[in-house]
Amino acid sequence: MHPSSVSPAAPTRRKTLQLLASLPLLPLGAGASATGLMAACGGGSDGAAAFKSASFTGMAAPTLANPAAMATTTVASALKITYEDSSTQTFNLAYQPFFVTGDMVSDGKGGKILAGGYYDINNQPIIDKTVAGSERHFFSDAPDGTSLLTVPNAKVDGVKGKPVFAVVQFEYTTWAQDGKTDMYGKLPSPIAVLTLDQDQATGKLSLVKYYNVDTSKVHGLWITCGASLSPWGTHLSSEEYEPDAFNASNAQLKAFSKNLYGNEATANPYHYGHMPEVTVNPDGTASIKKHFCMGRISHELVQVMPDQRTALMGDDATNSAYFVFVADKEKDLSSGTLYAAKLGSGFSIDPAAASAAALSWIKLGSASSAEIENLANTLKPADIMSVAKTDPNDTTYTKIVANGKTEWIKINPGMEKAAAFLETHRYAAYMGASMGFSKMEGTTVNAKDKVAYSALQNCQDSMVAGNAANVPGNGISIPKTLKAGVVMALNLKGGLKDTAGAAINSDWMPVDTRALLAGEDIAADALGNTANPAKIANPDNLKFSEKLRILFIGEDSSQHVNNFLWAYNVDTKELSRVMSIPAGGESTGLHAVDEINGWTYIMSNFQHAGDWGGIHNVVKGTLDPLINANYKNKSGAAVGYLTGTPTQMKLG
Repeated sequence: MHPSSVSPAAPTRRKTLQLLASLPLLPLGAGASATGLMAACGGGSDGAAAFKSASFTGMAAPTLANPAAMATTTVASALKITYEDSSTQTFNLAYQPFFVTGDMVSDGKGGKILAGGYYDINNQPIIDKTVAGSERHFFSDAPDGTSLLTVPNAKVDGVKGKPVFAVVQFEYTTWAQDGKTDMYGKLPSPIAVLTLDQDQATGKLSLVKYYNVDTSKVHGLWITCGASLSPWGTHLSSEEYEPDAFNASNAQLKAFSKNLYGNEATANPYHYGHMPEVTVNPDGTASIKKHFCMGRISHELVQVMPDQRTALMGDDATNSAYFVFVADKEKDLSSGTLYAAKLGSGFSIDPAAASAAALSWIKLGSASSAEIENLANTLKPADIMSVAKTDPNDTTYTKIVANGKTEWIKINPGMEKAAAFLETHRYAAYMGASMGFSKMEGTTVNAKDKVAYSALQNCQDSMVAGNAANVPGNGISIPKTLKAGVVMALNLKGGLKDTAGAAINSDWMPVDTRALLAGEDIAADALGNTANPAKIANPDNLKFSEKLRILFIGEDSSQHVNNFLWAYNVDTKELSRVMSIPAGGESTGLHAVDEINGWTYIMSNFQHAGDWGGIHNVVKGTLDPLINANYKNKSGAAVGYLTGTPTQMKLG
């Protein structure tokens, strides 16, 4: 742990309290007695210094010298605050979980409910029967997108301080309890609202109530991955890897349908691959709707810009693209216009590249959610287009590459809108969008600088010149694979026109893209890492804190033995390792919240601890029993947040 320090002129306890109203940063852990971790921005009547900057003191990556640290969430980092009078405060950080999935937690009614439990279309538990005599309610080991928020006039029984809500979605479950039956994408993703009691003296969050959201009215949820908080306080979810409607034998979709509906044939592929939105009620319950008009793509993490209309969307697929949706009205994603990007020359994944690649925007269509949902309910794939897997030698067909495969498609007359919103990947390729990115993950925005950030988890396959999935001339063509991935920066501007010459009604459109941070592939080191552990690898979740000026980066890496959560200061260019995830797990659920009732939080979860790959051969034998003991034989995973340790509160 990094020792705390106060220099050169230690702020008094009174000074810290007076500053709380403007920018307090992280909450305290359990047992703290002071009223705030720290404060910033503005001064009190006694001339207290104003907040100047924040930085993280990074931690070393855990090693087999301390196997226990590799087998759990480990935080040995610190947060340093600098004031305008040059005084500083440094606070050690720690991780505070709300629960591990599979725990029985309070339902707020005097009973218990299974954290991360799965339910069918009738809201009945889905039972894992793979171990005879030990049948149990399925629960997830893969919590993902999380939003922390407040609701006006909230009132929930059991809350003693102020009610705060966390919406948490569960992406999938890796294995059935027999450890042999692959369950990826075969269960309808649950989504829950946690009512949290925020202690006003310490900022600590305590779980009071767990509410499972009824998703039956939106046909259930399909593989909910990253998420974001909308500017108007709703949880923007995701459904990635949309099922191929032209694949009638899709075993995953059939299993999903069987678990959701009790019938393999009931689930309609056109109901999945959309953007769900969850609205929390004052009593800790919630409602959900799907926006069918934002494109049917591999939705990962949507970032709505400060105009409350423009949404930049992650598209986690092979042959993915930059997609933007511009809503017709503020705070309302139920209708609008969908665009896909075309890259100009000069695209590079080298942060040292001299220039950025320009982006132009192809309009795919305008529609309302109700209109497209009606099409999804009534149309079959063949009603929209014809798809050939081999060259039909027919000039009415157009050759495209979609989801890593070469196809030939023909749009049926009058079906352009249906194609744009229900077969978005194919239609965007047909319209000439640059469909060449591989695994485009999280997005976020730095509003002050008008810069968006986008994660490319891997730069391979469709991005590499000469690969079968690469599309010559689409602007995305790198000379060699970089499995460790990059974070891209996109400048945002207004006054743009689409490629047909029509005005785009947004001041927050990306106009170019360039590499900000890159990982580095290496030969396996002594621990097994195949990406440099001192750099990011396979970036996934991205969130930006406006007040800290920090870009947080969570990894989904098959190249780091332990995945990490990183903090990158966009002003000083300093990259700091903040947290280590249990080996074999993935850093998820990232959400940087600048202020809730005078406190700032960094939410963080993880998935599938001990999901061993080849890079874990060195550590597996040592860590496997530890992870089994920590996380329910690898079936559980934590949902929680970063906090300051109580010992850091002796300020004056």
